[in-house]
Amino acid sequence: MNIEFGPVTLPDENARAGALRRHATLLSPPRSLGRLERLGAWLAACQGRTPPRPLRHLRIVVFAADHGITAAGVSLGGSGTTRDLLGALETGAAPLNVLADVAGAGVRVLDVGTAGGAGPDHVRSGSGSIDEQDALTAEETEAAVRAGMRAADAEVDEGADVLVAAELGAGVTTPASALVAALTDTEPVAVVGRGSGIDDTMWMHKAAAVRDALRRCRPVTGEPLALLRTAGGADLAAMTGFLAQAAVRRTPVVLDGLPSTAAALLAEELAPGARSWWLAAHRAAEPAQVVALEHLDLEPVLELGIRLGAGTGAATVLPMLTSAARLLTDVAERPALPTDADVT
Repeated sequence: MNIEFGPVTLPDENARAGALRRHATLLSPPRSLGRLERLGAWLAACQGRTPPRPLRHLRIVVFAADHGITAAGVSLGGSGTTRDLLGALETGAAPLNVLADVAGAGVRVLDVGTAGGAGPDHVRSGSGSIDEQDALTAEETEAAVRAGMRAADAEVDEGADVLVAAELGAGVTTPASALVAALTDTEPVAVVGRGSGIDDTMWMHKAAAVRDALRRCRPVTGEPLALLRTAGGADLAAMTGFLAQAAVRRTPVVLDGLPSTAAALLAEELAPGARSWWLAAHRAAEPAQVVALEHLDLEPVLELGIRLGAGTGAATVLPMLTSAARLLTDVAERPALPTDADVT
């Protein structure tokens, strides 16, 4: 596999500092807006200007794929679940549709690996079962990463202010957990969560699957693309390419739950410095995500107990970002204090 990303330039720290200074002049007590001030400053740094431009073009990109490991009893979702979820999303009946509408965000779905799927970005009908076989071939891995890169380029070229990386696929938290464990040298029991709401027996199956996948990952731990081939999937590979390329294109991305955060770990390896362009939307109900966020030194904005994934947590944060930008542009400044000359 031969994929190279361009250099990642860091957000503008002068613009960040300028935004914080501007907040100190607004008609509100200093630091009274808390995290909203920091969010506005992050947007200013990403845009390289103070105050930041109002957010007009928010885009959520959903990468859909099936995972062969579901046959091992690691998820409540099985064959056909991903297709049902896609159908709900396409008809506007999914939770993400509602939250995206509230946020004023557009949604794009890329089918990169569903069973029986098709299309220009589709690289495989379901991944291999990672406990005993590779998720993808080397060629499929490269194709999925490049699909994610193309998606990022397309959204940036169309004027996206902020992007969201999301996933849709039964069983995805199992390979995501395996990738986090491999990249952070963490034991399986410390990263395996309840995913779709599994019981104790299914949790043990999931922990065993992650353990077996980690054994297969050991020879390639230092090779991000090989890790995706061994224990990832088409959706995770595409999200990795998407996140890295968005950072190269200087476009901020909101991370959702565990899958996008696992992809972020790999993207940071492939494009060092990319983490500066990402915002962690929420702390999901998955221990692997907590491990990954600590490794990336990213602080989640919210803690809502969401375990649905599919971009729902990130979509919830988008209105906060819109508000944070407008606070810097629309709030009046405090009147200047009178000087001695004014008094006389």
